[in-house]
Amino acid sequence: VQLQASGGGMVQAGGSLRLSCAASGANLQYYAIGWFRQVPGKEREGVSWISSSGTSKYYASSVKGRFTISRDNAKSTVYLHMDSLKPDDAAVYYCAARNSGYRTIVIPTVANQYPFWGQGTQVTVSS
Repeated sequence: VQLQASGGGMVQAGGSLRLSCAASGANLQYYAIGWFRQVPGKEREGVSWISSSGTSKYYASSVKGRFTISRDNAKSTVYLHMDSLKPDDAAVYYCAARNSGYRTIVIPTVANQYPFWGQGTQVTVSS
């Protein structure tokens, strides 16, 4: 599966962005998707995850209540809607995919469990 992340940009604190992760080359209904982010000098951090069925969703405590993950399997796309953005949210955001079975509730949450990665999209939040 190939992943293409997009939607990043520059926004003021308190603003919103919607990231998209478009998948190709496979049936997305077999894949759990995770969003991770990384800033220079720091480890990659998990942000949000969604099962292949779309019925299970996890959020890191730092984004819970502000970010919403969703998926549109007909469009082979997973979204991360980010509200109330803070300067600490600034990072390169990556989407990743793992085959977890057809429409299951399984959600791997560790980065090294994901074999497929998109190229990343930059999010900048000004204070």
